[in-house]
Amino acid sequence: MATTFRVECPCCQAKLTIDADLAAVVAHEAPPPRRTVGDLGGAFDILKSKSAEREERFRRQMAAEGQKSKLLDRKFQEGLKKAKDSPDPPPRIFDRD
Repeated sequence: MATTFRVECPCCQAKLTIDADLAAVVAHEAPPPRRTVGDLGGAFDILKSKSAEREERFRRQMAAEGQKSKLLDRKFQEGLKKAKDSPDPPPRIFDRD
């Protein structure tokens, strides 16, 4: 007498082999892959739009990296100017009595 039986999942159509004596799943068959688009042209259009989106993000990041050195230089110049304008060194917390 076989103590195992096969069950198909109603949601994803995966096939499970269950042992009745152990009350556990002993084997699992993955469900068949589903297509997200109906035709090849639609899939190609989705790939093209994602590719264009990646290219645009790359261009924006490259522009930001080009401006990064200018931004850091400007921040350094402002900090240097602020340090020159302040004659006293900044107070240190461990010098307080």
